[in-house]
Amino acid sequence: MKNPSSRALLRVFPSSGVFRRTCRKVTARTDEDRAEHRGDWKRTARRGRNRSGARPVPGRSGNIGTAALGFYCALAGAEPLRAGTARAPSVWLFALFFLLCLTATGRAAPAAPQHEVVPDWPALPPTHVLGECTAVGVDSRNNVVVLHRRERTWTTPFPTELIAGPTVSVIDGRTGKLLATWGTNQFIMPHGLTLDAEDNVWITDVGRQQVFKFSPDGSRVLLTLGERGVAGVDQTHFNYPSDVAVLRDGSCYVSDGYKNTRVVKFTAAGRYDFEFGGKGAGPGQFNLPHGVAVDARGRVIVCDRTNARLQVFDAKGQFLAEWKGPLIGRPYGVSVSAEGHIFAIDGGDGPLKRIDRPRAVELDADGRVVDRFGSYGKGPGQFLLGHDIAVARDGAVYVADATGNRVLKFVRKSGGGR
Repeated sequence: MKNPSSRALLRVFPSSGVFRRTCRKVTARTDEDRAEHRGDWKRTARRGRNRSGARPVPGRSGNIGTAALGFYCALAGAEPLRAGTARAPSVWLFALFFLLCLTATGRAAPAAPQHEVVPDWPALPPTHVLGECTAVGVDSRNNVVVLHRRERTWTTPFPTELIAGPTVSVIDGRTGKLLATWGTNQFIMPHGLTLDAEDNVWITDVGRQQVFKFSPDGSRVLLTLGERGVAGVDQTHFNYPSDVAVLRDGSCYVSDGYKNTRVVKFTAAGRYDFEFGGKGAGPGQFNLPHGVAVDARGRVIVCDRTNARLQVFDAKGQFLAEWKGPLIGRPYGVSVSAEGHIFAIDGGDGPLKRIDRPRAVELDADGRVVDRFGSYGKGPGQFLLGHDIAVARDGAVYVADATGNRVLKFVRKSGGGR
C-alpha cells in the first residue's frame, strides 16, 4: 500500500527531482517496512540529546535536525539518515522539507501561544476548596460550572457512599466569584459535565454508572439514564460513562468510555437510538472514548484517549476523519467554540513523560492546529492533568485540572487574531 504522506509531500514539492526519487522509494515500501523504520526513528530521536544528557533545545542544531528528520521519516516511512554517515549533509535538506510541509499543510501551530492565562482567577472564598476538577462547562451567561470530587479521589473499587458535600461550583466567568454550589449527596465518582442550549446541566457518574440531566440550578433531576450501580453493555446500561454531548433538540451522545468503548445516542426522552464504536485502533474504533462534543455541522468529535487521537463522525456515527499527531497529543476533553473551532486538552502520557505536556490545543474546523497554550506545572497557566476544557460564548477558554484541583481561565491575547 502506498504511503499517503509521501504522495502529499510530492504534491507540495513537485519540482524537486531528488525529493521525488526519494518519495518514490518510500511509497514502494510495505507496511511492515514502515513499522520497522518508525522504530528506527524512535531510536534516532532518543539519540538526539546533547552531551549533558538533556533533551534537544533550540540552538542545539544537530539534535534538532536529526529529530526533525526522524519525524519526517516516520511520516514518510523512509529510513532515517543518521548524523556521522556519508549522507549526513542531507539531514538539513530533509528537515527543511518536513518543516515546510507542516507550514504548507497548515499543521504547524503558531510559534507563540495566542492565549494567555487570566491571573488570580477564580477568586474563591478561602473556605471553598475544590477537589479533583474533572469537568467544566459554561452557560449562556458565561457562568462557569465546575464539577469536582471534594475530598474523594479516583480509587478502585469505587466507594458506594455518596459524596457528602457540594460537588458542583458555579463561578462568575468575569469576576471569578463563587455564585452557587450544589450536588450534595448526588454522586459517587462524578466525571463528565455538559450544559445544553437551555443551560440544563448533564453529568456522568462512573461510580453510579449513570447519566443525569439537572435543571440549571441543580434543584431537580429531569432525566436519568442507566441503572444505579449496575454495569452493562446493552441499551439501558453503561460501564463507566465518561462524557455527554447534547444537541439542540435534547437528544444526546454518551461516551460509554472506560469499559464499553462505544458512543451511544439517546433521544430527548432518554430512549436508546443507536450506538457506534467498539474496541480497537482502526477507523471508527475506540480505546477509551473519554470526551465528546458536537459542532455546528452536526459532526460528533470524540476524544479517543488511549489511541491518542480525535475522531470525527457524522450524526449517524459514520467515520469521517482522524486527527492525531504530536501537536494534538492525547486528548482528554473537547469543546467547540461559537465560531466552530475545536478546543481539546492534551492530558499527556503519564508522570514519566511530562516534559512538554499537557497543553490546550485549538484546531480549525478541518483539524488544523492553530494554537497551543499552557504547560505542565503548578504555576499560572499550567496544569498537572488537564482533564476537560470548555469555551464560553465570549471566547474565554476554561481548563479543569484534575490533579491540580483547580480551574484556569485563558483569553486570547490582545491582537492575537488568526
